[in-house]
Amino acid sequence: MILLPCPWCGPRDTEEFGYVGEIDARPDPRTTTPTEWRAYLYLRRNIAGWTRERWYHRMGCRRYLVLERDTTTNEVRAPRSPAVRRAP
Repeated sequence: MILLPCPWCGPRDTEEFGYVGEIDARPDPRTTTPTEWRAYLYLRRNIAGWTRERWYHRMGCRRYLVLERDTTTNEVRAPRSPAVRRAP
């Protein structure tokens, strides 16, 4: 069982959440090529290690959250609201 720390509800089983995907910079649809747009929509890096992901707490507070997760160990850190911007 993997526990995700919801900022509003506390630690919950992943069964309560829906995985939305990795966070990636969205290209400008007006200037990007069809190949770049297709890569943004369908291709994922799928790295072994730390990645930033978006999740939806569908069986709880029904809010989105952003967290960092190590894909090799499923260790989770830095859960937050998607509205909070990270410093560059």
